[in-house]
Amino acid sequence: MGASDHTLTSIEICAGAGGQAIGLHQAGFRHLALVEIDKHAARTLQHNIDRRAGWGFEQKYCDIIHDDVKQFIPETSLKKAIDHLGGPLQAGKLDLLAGGVPCPPFSHAGKQLGKDDERDLFPTMLDLVDAIEPKAVMIENVRGLKDDKFQEYRDWVVARLEGGRAKDPVDGTEKDYKGAGYKVCGWEVLEASDFGVPQLRPRAILVAIKKEVLGDQEFQWPEPQRKIRTVRDALNTTMTARYQPFLDQGGETKLRAEAALERWRGKSAGIAPTLVGGSKKHGGADLGPSRAKAAWRGLGVDALGVANSYEEGEKKKSHDRDLFRPDGPMLTVTQAAIIQGFPAEWEFDGGKTAQYRQVGNAFPPPVAKAVGDAIARILRAAEQPEGDAA
Repeated sequence: MGASDHTLTSIEICAGAGGQAIGLHQAGFRHLALVEIDKHAARTLQHNIDRRAGWGFEQKYCDIIHDDVKQFIPETSLKKAIDHLGGPLQAGKLDLLAGGVPCPPFSHAGKQLGKDDERDLFPTMLDLVDAIEPKAVMIENVRGLKDDKFQEYRDWVVARLEGGRAKDPVDGTEKDYKGAGYKVCGWEVLEASDFGVPQLRPRAILVAIKKEVLGDQEFQWPEPQRKIRTVRDALNTTMTARYQPFLDQGGETKLRAEAALERWRGKSAGIAPTLVGGSKKHGGADLGPSRAKAAWRGLGVDALGVANSYEEGEKKKSHDRDLFRPDGPMLTVTQAAIIQGFPAEWEFDGGKTAQYRQVGNAFPPPVAKAVGDAIARILRAAEQPEGDAA
């Protein structure tokens, strides 16, 4: 078996509805576990992995773990994965530990409590790094984490991985950390629209690789694509399909549908604002605060809610609400997911609001793929016997 035949394995915490999992899978990683606390998101993962072609490895070996990540213990939580591993997961054998740890502690939309926020799961992630000793680590969060006010916190994360002096985020005392043997390759802000996502969605991403794996290689962050994908590029097929039943009726209904569709097409040649998932405690599904709603209006979309599917619209008689508003049509959950970079066939569990929140809180798969490709290149090259590199 050659080095290129090696299966790159990964475990992902805070997996959500699968945005990062999809992208890393496309980059060649095969998941041994996806850990997610939200029941609807966990069901979304299970539903799609059970049914999607190309996910045979995960169907056989991946544990979808619906639990608090603080309760995840690699030695005992992995069940199906044991068949692939030949026993419990041993330290140093996993290729990648990844996670989109919750963003509210650092989000500009929240109170930015950082380490003082009970949802801060960086310590849990770093404890798992110590326990698993993966060859590579990928952590995703919001751009707000890169604000100056969190510099000491970022220094502490780097010290935990790489070694060095930093302030303990709990008691504020300076300490010398021995590190976990990693080289932090950067903590970069990547803009989703640079990677084929029709949305302004900057994400802060940390990549760290074991020093003995990295060797004298240099990690290369993915380069932005030249071509920007617009909302019209992404949604024209599905938007046309939504209006098609009304176009087929002929007469005044057809003329009305044609006019509405053309108005949308005329306005949609731009990039969407950031989709937000919102909180379980506050409100239903809409496309964001006032500024975002205004931006959506400029793209020919009414952002005051999320549309029903055609079938649900028939039952609820909501077509006027969903498709023929003065500011334009509302988006369906599927269309919001496409704006986030999900494959159109990815299905979400739960009611409309629960589905939309999964979409709005997701990591865009194309960005995960781009970073995953860069990590995979390092890991593959490290497997090459000396002198065999192309």
